[in-house]
Amino acid sequence: MARIDLRGDALPEGPALRDLLPRADFDVSAALEKVRPICEAVRHRGDAALIDYAEKFDGVRLESVRVPAQALTDALEQLDPAVREALEESIRRARIVHREQRRTTHTTQVVPGGSVTEKWVPVDRVGLYAPGGRSVYPSSVIMNVVPAQEAGVESIALASPAQAPRFGNDAAGGLPHPTILAACALLGIDEVYAAGGATAVAMFAYGTESCPPANMVTGPGNIWVAAAKRYFAGRIGIDAEAGPTEIAILADESADPVHVASDLISQAEHDPLAAAVLVTDSVALADAVAKELEPQVAATKHVEDRIVPALGGRQSAIVLVDGVEEGLRVVNAYGAEHLEIQTADAHAVADRVTNAGAVFVGPWAPVSLGDYAAGSNHVLPTGGCACHSSGLSVQSFLRGIHIVDYTRDALAEVAHHVVTLAEAEDLPAHGAAVKARFGWKVPGK
Repeated sequence: MARIDLRGDALPEGPALRDLLPRADFDVSAALEKVRPICEAVRHRGDAALIDYAEKFDGVRLESVRVPAQALTDALEQLDPAVREALEESIRRARIVHREQRRTTHTTQVVPGGSVTEKWVPVDRVGLYAPGGRSVYPSSVIMNVVPAQEAGVESIALASPAQAPRFGNDAAGGLPHPTILAACALLGIDEVYAAGGATAVAMFAYGTESCPPANMVTGPGNIWVAAAKRYFAGRIGIDAEAGPTEIAILADESADPVHVASDLISQAEHDPLAAAVLVTDSVALADAVAKELEPQVAATKHVEDRIVPALGGRQSAIVLVDGVEEGLRVVNAYGAEHLEIQTADAHAVADRVTNAGAVFVGPWAPVSLGDYAAGSNHVLPTGGCACHSSGLSVQSFLRGIHIVDYTRDALAEVAHHVVTLAEAEDLPAHGAAVKARFGWKVPGK
């Protein structure tokens, strides 16, 4: 891993500090032009386009885009009992956390006779995406479905790419990975589609013969998914344009280099563009982690195609700082998707983090725990977007509607202010709408 030495001089502020930190190249704008014709093909040709693109991109000729109900049942019946038990525990913990996020209707009495009620209403229909490229992610099924269900969304559909024979599926059948299907069955999701990448987002945005259009699309994915979300933003709601996964670890001399190295590798195995960043004030720890990476990388899978290019890429580095205080400034400027705090008094340090998708405190809360079974959500902002965006939650699927209820007397009390502001904005008809209710003579004027 490269090293970036920020010791000695005063750290710059804001964007200047962010520019010193490693980040993957992820050009959604360039990808946007490539997904445009794909999205429009789905718009005009519907299921036929989905079938053609599945053959082109996934190497599978679909018989049907919609996954048969029996395939879901079969996948659950054939699921390894240990995997089923782990998925069920992940679901249980996610429900505990997300159920607490549900907002309730609240009425504020502004003045006697005048109130504003905020009512929270779930999105009518959502399309959820579970990736299936280099790896398959039944955990992402859970992280998308559970908050949508806890929000009260009535119509939930899920898409995941059709898998080629390497996963044991019949190439002519064209089904998503069986563990994805089993997770859907566990969660009671029976509307599942074999569609991947931009085609899945387009299917949900426009609708096809098999799939009604959705109001919103959520879920992680590659650059083509991100580009398609940008293409449809405004037509549908989206959660975020997810980029390559990333981990930042703020650690001092108290951290265990074995833990730190293993956590960096755990994110690097996702993708060659995955970012792994260690921020530390301890040269001894930096050296120990660098030494520890070698045997741990050699002992795992996905070495040459993912881990080595990820750790050696421009998006990954060991960043040296003068102290934990400076390290906090660095990680807050970086805004990591996943941020681990492995320092002395880790809870106090974590409490001062302002920009992160999720914070993992101390040596016993690795990112892997959050990926599967902490109860938190692992669909999180990437690429520094944690400075303005949140991870997926029940709130993502809710809309707040204000209900304004005023009596005649309550309106009369404030009518002159409404008219005054309308005239100040040169919008006399706004004021006239109030005057008309009082015979054109506004009380208080």
